[in-house]
Amino acid sequence: MDPYVAALLGTVALAALLPASGAAATAVGDAADIAIGLLFFLYGSRLSTREALNGLRQWRLHLVVGASTFVLFPLLGLAARGLAPFLLTDQLYTGLLFLCVVPSTVQSSVALTSTARGNVPAAICAGTYSSLLGMIVTPLLAAWLIGSDVRFSADGLLAIATQLLLPFLAGQALRRWTAPFIGRHKKVLALLDRGSILLVVYTAFSRGMTEGVWNQITPARLFALLGLAAAVLGLALSTTSFAARRLGFRREDRVTIVFCGSNKSLATGLPMAAVLFGDAAGPVILPLMLFHQLQLMVCAIIAGRWSRRAPETVSAQGERVQISEVRG
Repeated sequence: MDPYVAALLGTVALAALLPASGAAATAVGDAADIAIGLLFFLYGSRLSTREALNGLRQWRLHLVVGASTFVLFPLLGLAARGLAPFLLTDQLYTGLLFLCVVPSTVQSSVALTSTARGNVPAAICAGTYSSLLGMIVTPLLAAWLIGSDVRFSADGLLAIATQLLLPFLAGQALRRWTAPFIGRHKKVLALLDRGSILLVVYTAFSRGMTEGVWNQITPARLFALLGLAAAVLGLALSTTSFAARRLGFRREDRVTIVFCGSNKSLATGLPMAAVLFGDAAGPVILPLMLFHQLQLMVCAIIAGRWSRRAPETVSAQGERVQISEVRG
């Protein structure tokens, strides 16, 4: 088992045995908010203006990734609506729909694309553009598809922008001074990425334990949810692969489209869920967590196979991102 997957499972177990409550819950929640903000500051510091502008030239690639993330996935979520009364509780189906409107990830898409010898600069831009677009599109889609369970308001959008967008813009503004340091200490980004997610997961699951919401989820429902998440991932992978081939993209770009168009971000989705669902966020993030584990394991296998089929290439950054760095 990947150490990060084990850490996530251990975090859930810790929240079940020792859930944070009262002042401790407030402190852990504040720490998670700060860590997520710092993570997006580092994302902003990492993306150069030149990379961003060059990425805009590949608008067809980004259009396909965006269509998969914000059109294909929501359609798959809506298609599962008929299964909700029989296989899933209302809360779990809400979580499945929320999973389908979350933006793509940055870190794991880049790592997987690099391992499979795809277009790494395009993956960096695609993941970043998706995250930025998702700060607006995800709340709008969630309010439209999920309805009254979502606390959609101007204050909610402002909270998301304050926690995610402003740190990213600050990282861009200060990149001249921060980028060299980040380049020399890349493990800082990896540790912060994983630590931020673990903090948010612990906070959400602790809240669910103290409120007793987990008692409503049976093992049968959990296995049904896992099967649906696997089906959604399989359809997303096969659809993006088929579309990239039919549209005539070269191999490196097809790799980027498949991974960026099929992955979902925990780092972005968890804080959004906390804003949009408040105290009910615990069960809602469970489908996203399960999907995250599936995408790590399945896409890592695919990337490894593709890497053995393609000739060795060097990314534009002149370095190879190892699959062990896949996260968030």
